[in-house]
Amino acid sequence: MTIMSGAPPAAPPGGGQHRQPIVVAAIELTARSGWSAVTMVRLAEIVGVSRQTVYNEIGSKPALAEAMVAHELDRFLSVVRAAFDRRPDDLVEAVYEAVRAVLELADDNTLLRAIASATHGADTELLPLLTTQAGSLLTEARTVLVQRVESYRPPLNSDQLTAVIDLIVRTVLSHVMQPSDTPARTADSLAWIVGRVLGVPAGGSLRHRV
Repeated sequence: MTIMSGAPPAAPPGGGQHRQPIVVAAIELTARSGWSAVTMVRLAEIVGVSRQTVYNEIGSKPALAEAMVAHELDRFLSVVRAAFDRRPDDLVEAVYEAVRAVLELADDNTLLRAIASATHGADTELLPLLTTQAGSLLTEARTVLVQRVESYRPPLNSDQLTAVIDLIVRTVLSHVMQPSDTPARTADSLAWIVGRVLGVPAGGSLRHRV
């Protein structure tokens, strides 16, 4: 399935001053009205620029979907980095704060709600564009986490560390799309698992901080 809009196939990598407002407007419009409602003309009206400016900043509609995902990924990775920055000497607490922050951010994320709607047949055009990027998104998230966790010098070799990070990332993504508990309790469970893997005492039980 294709949803090419006839726009130029690519836009300048960095974009100009209007790129971010256009991407944010697209995210909000998608969540409110569905991906099919997103057109370059409509985005131009919302942002207050010409249609050509939207084309120049974004390129094509598939490129817009990629930009939307990249925008949201950057938001998530920013809260992860901030959590690790706050806990430079305590890996287990850093994992707890990072996971909790991500899940709390996801709880009110307009793009994720749009994706969830697409999986239930509300908007079947958007989902394929996003799922085709899943591999690269997972890779980027794992890369960031591996770099941060390595700075704590955990007693794991490279393969073991990669396995733990992969477990964390996939579990968090699962809870983003289908939460089974509060962000605090889910984060506590994952932090406890990390503590056990690393041999870090965690009081003998989950703390269930809220």
